[in-house]
Amino acid sequence: MNNLISKLLSDSITEEEKKTLRIWLKNPKNKKVFNAQVRHAYTLNLLYNKINEEEAYNKVFKTIEQQNKPIPLYKRNFIKYAAAIVLFMAIGYFYVNKNNLNKSNITISETNIKVGTDKATLTLENGTNIFLEKGQNYISNNVESNGKALTYKIKKDANKDIAYNYLTVPRGGQYNVTLADGTKVWLNSESQLKYPVHFIKGQTRHTELVYGEAYFDVSPSTNHDGAKFKVLTNGQEVEVLGTEFNIKAYKNDNATYTTLIEGSVSVNKANNNKLLIPNQQAVVFNKNEDISIYNIDVYNEISWKEGVFSFKNKPLKEIMATLSRWYDVDIIFENKDLEDDLFGGVFDKSQKISEILNLVQQTNAVSFKKEKNVIIVK
Repeated sequence: MNNLISKLLSDSITEEEKKTLRIWLKNPKNKKVFNAQVRHAYTLNLLYNKINEEEAYNKVFKTIEQQNKPIPLYKRNFIKYAAAIVLFMAIGYFYVNKNNLNKSNITISETNIKVGTDKATLTLENGTNIFLEKGQNYISNNVESNGKALTYKIKKDANKDIAYNYLTVPRGGQYNVTLADGTKVWLNSESQLKYPVHFIKGQTRHTELVYGEAYFDVSPSTNHDGAKFKVLTNGQEVEVLGTEFNIKAYKNDNATYTTLIEGSVSVNKANNNKLLIPNQQAVVFNKNEDISIYNIDVYNEISWKEGVFSFKNKPLKEIMATLSRWYDVDIIFENKDLEDDLFGGVFDKSQKISEILNLVQQTNAVSFKKEKNVIIVK
C-alpha cells in the first residue's frame, strides 16, 4: 500500500491499482494510515505541484459530458476545482504564503468542540420562535421543515398584507430555505434572513440579509410576471431578475461582499450603481459609498455551501473567524503579527477542528493552544 500511495502522488498509478487503493481506504483505520503516510512522505507544496489539475478536470468533465447534459461555463469551473482537490479532500492540505518559521507546535487533542450542523431558529410574524434542528420535522399551514431545510408553500389566494418571518442561524449552524416564490437561500453560520411568507403577484420581491452570509438561487422574474427580486444588506441593495449570487456581510466585517456566479445583478448604495457579470465581486465598505469591482475565482467564495472550506491567500485572521463561526469556538490571537499573514488550504467541513488546526501547524508558521473553549493563536 505504501507503494500504491507513492504512485498515486506521482501520478503513475494504474486504474486497477486505484481500485485496490479505494477498497483499502474504505476502512477508517487504513484512511488514518494513508493520511499519515502522505503527510510524512511529501511536503505539502510538493504534493500540490504533483497534481495535474487540467488532466483531472478533463477526466471528470468527460465523464459528465457522456450523460448528454449541457453544463454552464461557471459549473465547468466548479468541476475543474473539484477535480483538483479530490485528493486534498481525503487528507486536507494547507500552505503559508511566506517562508516557514521555526515554531514549536502544540498538538491539539480531541476536544468537546463540535462540528457544525443543521440548526436554526424560525421567528414567526407573531414573535413565536420555532427551533429547527437536524432530525426533527416541523409542519404548519404554510411552511414545513425536514430538519435540514425550510420550505414555504405557494399561496394562490395571498392577500396584500405581507407578513415577515426571520430565519436565524447561530454559530455552529447552517440551514437553507425555499421561499414562497421558489427562490432558494442557503444561510451560513451566524446569519439572519428576513423575508415575506408570500409575495404579491407582479410586485418586487423584497428580502433582507440582516447579517451574515447567504447564497441565493433566485426564481426568474419571467415566472413572476416580471417581478424583480431585491436583497437589502447594510444599506446596500442588490437587484436581480433571476440568478445565483452570494452576499457576505458579517457584523464584524468592514465591508459587504457580493459575488456573482450566474446571470447578472445590480449593486446599489446611495447614488452609486454597478452591474456585475459572472466571476466578479462587488466590495462596498461600510464607511463610504464606493463600490469596487474585482474579478475573482468564485469557488473559494461559495465553497462553504458545498461543504468545503477553500481558502486562497486569505489572512489568517479571516480564516480563523470562519472556523470560529462553524465550530462555535472563541479564537484569540496572542501573536497579533500573524493576523495578516496569508495562508491557503482546503478542508472538509465535517472534519474535527483538532484535525484542521494540527494540519495548519504543519506549515511551521503558527501554533495553537487550547484553553477550555478558547483557541489561542501563538
